[in-house]
Amino acid sequence: MTPLGFRRSLSKSDPPAGLSPALVALWWAGKSDWDKAHKLVMAEDGAECAWVHAHLHRLEDDLENARYWYRQARRPAAVGEPADEWATIVAALLGQE
Repeated sequence: MTPLGFRRSLSKSDPPAGLSPALVALWWAGKSDWDKAHKLVMAEDGAECAWVHAHLHRLEDDLENARYWYRQARRPAAVGEPADEWATIVAALLGQE
């Protein structure tokens, strides 16, 4: 799947099959369902979910919590527009960075 295909799939009612938990969480975040996205990353371990978790806390302006999750993901804290970060994470997790 490409990042464009991922973005286009947001018009559907369910995420595409076969996505990693981190990408499913990003999909729900892309549909503005923060709670569903957060529940998914809370239930998973690993750097990918930690990165998405950081992004989610950044969206809610909980920067201290976001910084914790960026450290867990071994990623620098994002700056700039959250929508740009969302697109960057999608591309990276799809192997398209």
